[in-house]
Amino acid sequence: MSAASIIFFLVFLIPLTGLLIWVMRQDKRKGKIGLYVLAFIVIVGIWFMYLMTKGK
Repeated sequence: MSAASIIFFLVFLIPLTGLLIWVMRQDKRKGKIGLYVLAFIVIVGIWFMYLMTKGK
């Protein structure tokens, strides 16, 4: 793994995963809020990749 990958995992992925697990455990409606947050993050990620690659 490169240094950029390690930094990404340590700074973004691990805290985000912890946050999603915490939100899903706090939700009394069977994890719906966690799924909404996850869907939002995926949509924003796809949109961001589309913008950065200029649709290629």
